[in-house]
Amino acid sequence: MSLARLVITAVKIEGRSKSEVARDYGVSRVWVQKLVHRFEVEGEAAFTPRSRRPHSNPRALSVDVEDRIIRLRKTLTRKGVDAGAETIAAHLAATAAVDPVPAVSTIWRILSRRGFVSPQPQKRPRSSWKMFCADQPNERWQADITHWGLADGAEVEILNILDDHSRLCLATDARRITKGGDVVASFRTAFARWGTPASVLTDNGAVFTAKQRGEGRVALEVQLGLLGVKVSHSRPYHPQTCGKVERFHQTMKKWLAAQPPADTVTALQRQLTRFASYYNTVRPHRALDRRTPLQAYQNRPKAVPTGPVIPAHYRLRQDKIDRWGAVTLRYNSRLHHIGLGVRLAGTPVSLLIDDRHIRVIHRHTGQLLRELTLDPRHDYQPRGLPPGPAKGTPRRLPAAAPDQHPPAAPAATVKAGRRPPARASALTVARTMPPSPIGDTYNPK
Repeated sequence: MSLARLVITAVKIEGRSKSEVARDYGVSRVWVQKLVHRFEVEGEAAFTPRSRRPHSNPRALSVDVEDRIIRLRKTLTRKGVDAGAETIAAHLAATAAVDPVPAVSTIWRILSRRGFVSPQPQKRPRSSWKMFCADQPNERWQADITHWGLADGAEVEILNILDDHSRLCLATDARRITKGGDVVASFRTAFARWGTPASVLTDNGAVFTAKQRGEGRVALEVQLGLLGVKVSHSRPYHPQTCGKVERFHQTMKKWLAAQPPADTVTALQRQLTRFASYYNTVRPHRALDRRTPLQAYQNRPKAVPTGPVIPAHYRLRQDKIDRWGAVTLRYNSRLHHIGLGVRLAGTPVSLLIDDRHIRVIHRHTGQLLRELTLDPRHDYQPRGLPPGPAKGTPRRLPAAAPDQHPPAAPAATVKAGRRPPARASALTVARTMPPSPIGDTYNPK
């Protein structure tokens, strides 16, 4: 029961005075008088709670300003760029179309009231996030590969490199398949334009690390080690560690979805170049106090590599020669086969690797089995043996010596492909003695 019903009942049914009821229930006498008058005029409707909203608000936005906000929201959404309340406020301030610019909370309420905000209660609250950010530009770069489809449905891989401090897009390169050498080429281009970072953070993709396949290093790790750049990787199946570049993927794909589908990788690369220019120089970033990534990148001194310089490619690897007489070695993210001969199949070996110079020795005896310089252009490394006969050439048998007779043809009773039974010598006991009636126990003596 509401307090209004209790007060009205005490006055109208019990017959108590308004002053006494107001004193007993701790309310004002004026409010009691209003309730009683409302009950006498409206009846049971007087018990329904009334809105306390004022009839007018002199600080409320005009309908024209609200319509301008909605039009800007639709325009930004159609272009495939961010269209949140903070972005809309930044665009209104940049164009000076509205003075003063409404607060971000006011814009958000307008969008919600007009049906442009969908509730997402399943999302984790921002207070539960554990965030980290580099203090300087070039202190840490993040890199990752995502996928996108062309107009014909073909899948393309896009390599994105992002600065952790400023969120600056350092490189965005589209390729049919991104290999280890392609990643190195993209990083070298970024080094030439933006400088060398102090560290690089990636996931556990095969082009970024070889730790899932042993103790080796991929081409990117080798090049970064030579420059003194520290390399770190996220935990498997935990993309939140590389959250900045993952979020960049989402922004990029939202923009690409609003563009005409690209027919070729070259056309897609042109779109990515336009997007990177807009993202770096025009789009205000929420995490950067509404500055652009380029402004944040240029406002602070740059970090430089401070890690130890790791030599190119020194490795000691234990392996066993497979049944085809070869061992495998990965160089620059590509697998190569080193042949040693079928007769050595199953032999345990050690590989002493100095970049492309390789020595294969027996693991237990130390015998040198093969020494070579790896040729990255070939999968199977040549052994330097003379070439064999061409396919389809009939095999030639060696000629018999003059004092030897040619091999006799098999007997007619022997089937082709089977070895004839061995004949006993004419001087053996089996040919000179009669058969024993009790088998092998017969003694000729």
